[in-house]
Amino acid sequence: MAHKKAGGSTSNGRDSNPKYRGVKRFGGQSVSAGEVLIRQKGYWYRPGANTHVGKDWTIHASMDGMVVFSKKQMKKFNGKREHCTFVRVEPAAS
Repeated sequence: MAHKKAGGSTSNGRDSNPKYRGVKRFGGQSVSAGEVLIRQKGYWYRPGANTHVGKDWTIHASMDGMVVFSKKQMKKFNGKREHCTFVRVEPAAS
């Protein structure tokens, strides 16, 4: 009984489909309510004012306005401080 597979078979050649994650709307861009701002896995970016998060951590705009990014220090549960990037939507100036 042979212990090797027949020639020509290989364990390579498989790859997963791309997930198209990343920042979709950048700072200063105008957005409408419901638009996807960021697709991410985990909280790389945190939701700020006038945004909401989907179950796959996607951040959406809750209202029409302009995208603004800001950095802030957050205290973690173990007492360490962490630099976090927040994304928020500022209402359009009338």
